[in-house]
Amino acid sequence: MKFIVTAIRIIVGLLFIFSGLVKANDPMGLSYKMQEFFEIWGLHGLDSWTLLLSVLMNAFEIIAGFALLFGWRIKLFIWLLLLLIIAFTFLTGYTYLTGKPKNCGCFGDCLPISSKTSFLKDVLLLLMIGFLLWKKNYIKPLFREKVNTASMFLITIFSFGLQWYALKYLPIVDCLPYKVGNNIKEKMKMPANAIPDSTVITFVYSKAGKEVEFTSDKFPDDFNKDTYTYVKRYDKLIRAGKNNEPPIKGFALTDENGSDSTNIVLEAKHAVLLFVEKFSKAEKGWETKFEEVYAAAKAKNLPCYIITADAVNAKNALFGKTFENVTVLRCDYKAIETAARVVPTVCLLNNGTILSKYATPHMKKTITAINNLPAVIK
Repeated sequence: MKFIVTAIRIIVGLLFIFSGLVKANDPMGLSYKMQEFFEIWGLHGLDSWTLLLSVLMNAFEIIAGFALLFGWRIKLFIWLLLLLIIAFTFLTGYTYLTGKPKNCGCFGDCLPISSKTSFLKDVLLLLMIGFLLWKKNYIKPLFREKVNTASMFLITIFSFGLQWYALKYLPIVDCLPYKVGNNIKEKMKMPANAIPDSTVITFVYSKAGKEVEFTSDKFPDDFNKDTYTYVKRYDKLIRAGKNNEPPIKGFALTDENGSDSTNIVLEAKHAVLLFVEKFSKAEKGWETKFEEVYAAAKAKNLPCYIITADAVNAKNALFGKTFENVTVLRCDYKAIETAARVVPTVCLLNNGTILSKYATPHMKKTITAINNLPAVIK
């Protein structure tokens, strides 16, 4: 029995550590996923709490996983893990049954898994944690109390430190479609192995005060325009497709006149893009660092653009800056959140391929990349 308990303890502990680390690499990703759930449930008032909840949850998964492996405060952490997995099972079960949202984000963007797999994984974890709670007396501390406590203290610092770094400097491992090396235009295309949804045209008619539905190949035998009144038609989903969405969605750039500038930006030999979802969220001191990037880009005749969902406040935010005349392009905030987890983030493009990507603290590194480029002759 002790061997079984130890084996399950290791499996559960490692799974929680892995899950926490993957999400701690990108705490903003989990924050946005929480907002999706709150939007579905009409709990918009909780949106401002999602980042804090994300950081705490990710840290807890890492800490609890190690606590289980070390046998540290085992009674407390098994009960906490049980409560957490019950909540996770509810969320993944809800996603699996309703299809909203499409993905629960259990392992972040680095390891997307289907809602069914997520739900079954959590059911299995629920059973294993329940078993550990039943046989908790077999779990003994791995090290002496002082060693365990000191180790857990360091793990706690690491779990929060990793997330601080990701929120300050961008995720250490970028698993998003806008990562360095990806071509934005290519990622806007449908995957080669995409399977489209299977649909059938369905008509809705009114007959004797009741609505009747039928497909285009199965009209009622008594159908005629005198007894049937047309209501509407729609495409009824027969079988859901697979992998039928492009990795990048909603990346459409428009200028102040509403003209589409997407191809102009993505087909430029080189271009500097500063992503600013909202200027009120921008980290302090970004203007000074971007001024240097802007100057380096202008010296090489490279076009610069500010991509924002907050074009209304752009004029005031840029007033008096050396780059106040930079071209401002509007873009959907969801696309910007995916492209730039930190506000702001600067990217250097080559024909739509991302050559470099930095948040404010490392923004000056873009200058080195620019200086290594040949000057554009106008």
